[in-house]
Amino acid sequence: ARITAENPDEGLKPTSGKINSIRFMSSGDCWGYFSVGLNGGIHEFADSQFGHVFARGKNREESRKSLLFALKNMEVSGTIRNPVSY
Repeated sequence: ARITAENPDEGLKPTSGKINSIRFMSSGDCWGYFSVGLNGGIHEFADSQFGHVFARGKNREESRKSLLFALKNMEVSGTIRNPVSY
């Protein structure tokens, strides 16, 4: 899953601002990485993607459930908007 700084209330238009914190728990079946500038910045001219979350399982359905669980338990806080809760 791509984690982006996009405003879901404005048709997923890219947004800039600051990320104060990212709460994400990796597991054996799900992991991720995030790239945020100094002091939590997402630059207005940068690509809106600032992270990836990956999942694996014995089959596609198991992987999908692991990914969904990770995304439901992920939280991004700051001045940016993002579609994680969607």
